[in-house]
Formats: sequence, C-alpha cells, structure tokens
Amino acid sequence: MITGLMRILYIDIDSLRPDHLGCYGYHRNTSPNIDRVAATGTRYNNCYVTDAPCLPSRTALFSGRFGAHTGVINHGGVAGEPFVQGADRNFRSAIGQTCWMQCLRNTGLKTVTVSPFGERHSAFHWYAGFNEIYNTGKSGNERADEIEPVALDWLKRNGRADNWFLHVNLWDPHTPYRTPVEQGNPFKNDPLPAWLTEDVRRAHWNGGGPHSAREVNGFGEQSWIKDYDKQWPQQPITIDSMEKVRMMFDGYDRGVRYADDTVGRILNSLSDQGVLDDTVVVISSDHGETLGEFNIYGDHQLADNITTHVPLIVRSPGEKAQVDDSLLYQFDFAARMIEKQGGKVPSNWDGASKNRDYLVVSQGAWSCQRSVRWDDFICIRSYHDGYHAFPDVMLFNIKTDPHQQHDLAPTRPDLVGKAMTMLDDWHAQVMRTATHPQDPMWTVVREGGPLHTRGCLPGYLKRLRATGREDFAKKLEHNHSV
Repeated sequence: MITGLMRILYIDIDSLRPDHLGCYGYHRNTSPNIDRVAATGTRYNNCYVTDAPCLPSRTALFSGRFGAHTGVINHGGVAGEPFVQGADRNFRSAIGQTCWMQCLRNTGLKTVTVSPFGERHSAFHWYAGFNEIYNTGKSGNERADEIEPVALDWLKRNGRADNWFLHVNLWDPHTPYRTPVEQGNPFKNDPLPAWLTEDVRRAHWNGGGPHSAREVNGFGEQSWIKDYDKQWPQQPITIDSMEKVRMMFDGYDRGVRYADDTVGRILNSLSDQGVLDDTVVVISSDHGETLGEFNIYGDHQLADNITTHVPLIVRSPGEKAQVDDSLLYQFDFAARMIEKQGGKVPSNWDGASKNRDYLVVSQGAWSCQRSVRWDDFICIRSYHDGYHAFPDVMLFNIKTDPHQQHDLAPTRPDLVGKAMTMLDDWHAQVMRTATHPQDPMWTVVREGGPLHTRGCLPGYLKRLRATGREDFAKKLEHNHSV
C-alpha cells in the first residue's frame, strides 16, 4: 500500500487500451517495460474512466468528480467548461481547493506535470494544484522523444529528493500515427488480431459513420484531410483492404512500443539514481481506442468497453505482484492514493476508496451515451448516436464477445431492464448531490449534439448517397428526424 511521504511517478499514455499490452495478454511485444512494472506490481483488470474522451476524462480524474457534477462532458460548447461555481466561490475555487493534486500537496508532496494537455483543450482548470507545469508546446502532437527530455531533466534535478508526484503525459498511440520511420516496424510479420477478418472489413466498408472504414479521419471530406496521407504516411485514411487493416494495427502498436521505450528510459533514470525501488510507479491512460470495433477506426467516440476501459498498473515499494479484478473508476484509485498518503478525500468527491457493484460510464464529445458495466456485461444507452445509426440500447457480453460484435439487447430484455434500473438509480443519486440542476448530457443534446459531429449531417448524407450507401443514410435520417 502507499504509505507515508514518498516519490510517485504517474505515466499517462494517451489512447492506450489494455488489451494491446503484453501484461494484459496481447500477442505482440508492444510493452516490455510496462510489462516489467506489472510483473512486480498490481495489475487492475477492470479500471474505467467515468467520462470519455480526453477533456472529460482528465477533468474527472483530477477533480475526483463525475462529468455530470463538474459540467465537463464535451470538447466544446457549454459542457466543454466546468460549471461556474457562482456566488459561493471564494478567493480560491472549489476545484482549486479539492482537486487531486491539491489533496496530494496537502500531504506534503510537490506536484509536477510534463504535459501539453491543458493547452490542447484550453483546460486551464486542469492545472489546479500543480506546483510546476512543463508545457511541451505542441498541443498533443508531440512524440515521446519530445516529452522524454523534459521529464528526464526534471528527474536529474529532483529525482533523489523526497516527496514528489510527477505526471508524464505521452501521446504516441493517438492518431495520426507518427513513430519515426527509421525505427522500423517490429510487428510487420506478427499476426493481426483475429477478430477483424476480411468479412468484417467488407461489412464495415458498406457501413458508415465518422472514422468508419471509408472515412477514417472524420466524415471524409474535410479540407484538412488533403495530403493527410503524405504528411502522415503511417496513417491509413481508408480501410479498403486487409493491408490497410495491418497498417492501422501496426501504426497503433508501434506508437505503444515507442511510448514504452520512453517508459523504460524514465525507469532507468530512477534506477541509476538509486531511487526506483522507493518510487511508486503508476501507468494508466485517459481512455482506450477503438480499432475497428463498431466500424470506428482509430478513435474514441463511445461509452463502450473499449473506449472507457483503461490500463491501471501500480508498483509500490514493498508490495507483492498481484491482480485485482474488482470494478473501479479511475478516480477511485486517486482517492485511495490520497488516503494512503495520510490525506482526506474531500466531501465533494465521487471517487472513493471502496468496491463497486457496477459502474456508469459516459461519452459526450463524439456521441451522447451512458453505459452500465457490471458482471460480464456492458449496456450502452445512446441519446445521440454520433451518426453511427446505433439503436437506442445495446447490450454485450464482454467476456465472450470482447469486441462487442453481437448485440444481445433484442434477446435479453431482462438484462437490459436490470441495466436501465441501475442507470436510473445512478442518475437519481448524481442529480440529488449535484451543485447545478442541469444534467450536462441534455445540454449537449440541446446544443445540437457532440462537438465533433455538429453541422456534419447534411454533407455526410450527400456523401453516403454519392458512395452507394443509401440504406445507411436512411437510418441516420430516421434516427435524427431529418
């Protein structure tokens, strides 16, 4: 357990899905250094972010609160900013006084981040509680070799000191895939994940939605896509063959491996200074990444099991290696860290050091969804389908169907009913304890939907029809009363 004053290294790898790491069972050698941490630490198998993707996720983690409470569930619009605190705001805001980093500072830790995240999303509230902020300046387009020198420099100057928390944010698995070409492709002869067959790819080609097989980089006709493949030669812009499927998986996995190489050098720096064995090492992410699931290639658009499920690996001095299968929110671990440091979790936190019978996870930037995760199941409720033509409710057994290919909702109304009861109970509790009366999910819907889809439907319907996808166009028209 985390006890007393110490050193804590938090490595935050954007868009990292657990099942593409060796320690979670992946068949490719993407993560030897991360696996080394897991081999001597705790691997959490069922850690979920409360709110996806990027801005909502990190806001929830660092505030300790659901997006329904902070107000941040979108990447723009009203729900891209925290709720205004109002007349009871003191010289310092509530988030400034109760955020994760301030809680750790209260226990005696110096808190530091090496990350461009705040600038990328204009998320200036996210900086709250950090003693030192190192913005690497490229708004999340950095490769690991641009983050690593800043982190290593800080560790060279401060690694042997006591009582620090260092957050290092790597971006390499995020699209566009940009690992240096000269690094080569260690996965070129490795088999692809078996589930994404030619039959699946062909079905996707005849389907649609943003980031689908014919529109991997959005809705297919944005001006910024011109020459995209020339600028990012490792990034497919269509999935018109199994060779392009390989290009996507290899591009993602090379990004994971490139980030893992930096993880290894950061760990070696601590080892060279003689402090690695006295340092808590935490590895996690802000969300996962759909790599073909739901016909979404290389993005994070849903409240499904792939997008909201994240790795959580924790190596603490004096602890034995173990596996934890309990359900937990990512901010539950943050609450545990505060308590193990001898601090007190603030009363306004939703994160808590306790076990959960079920989780509710949300998405508001690409679609509007809330999902219930319990036992072997996830039930997804869509309020805005993100122009993917989803039914209102979907149900999947993620143990037998990890890539969510077989919707059980039509045949298991009993499980759907159970999930909707849990969702209603969660929503009632959240709104009873909310400081603001409006649910930001309905704010997003009323504003015209998630930021990344707004205004795109008319042009996309034309594109669908021009490319022979009349049936899909009709589904979208039905779902959105066009």
